[in-house]
Amino acid sequence: MIKISEDDIRSQISAKEDEITKIEEEATKQEAAAEKEIEAEYDAKIKAAESKLGSEQAALDQATEKAAEWVANKKEKAISVKILSKEVASGSKMKSKALSIKLKEIAGDKKVKIKAIQGEIKALNKELNALLKAAMG
Repeated sequence: MIKISEDDIRSQISAKEDEITKIEEEATKQEAAAEKEIEAEYDAKIKAAESKLGSEQAALDQATEKAAEWVANKKEKAISVKILSKEVASGSKMKSKALSIKLKEIAGDKKVKIKAIQGEIKALNKELNALLKAAMG
């Protein structure tokens, strides 16, 4: 069996810890990219729907004030507001779900990678302890 020096083991541990840091940095970048991707996909749609909702709500309020002459318009705008409200809620919910899924995927991948490296570090620490014990004994 080849004996590895204490410095070699410490160097390997340090390299493994550097790998963990790189994985964490990469996961952070992926999280930011995922957030930007989801925002790019949903924010414009949500903003457009919110803008439409605001103008439709204003039109609904006006129709209510002039109920006698605007009864038909009031009903039409109420339907539009309801649809747009659902669209806003749906878009927000879909955005949240999509981001959650992306972040869970990133976290899962990070956990798997780090767990494997931590196992290697644990084995190296055992080897280091055995080497130190042998050197003292």
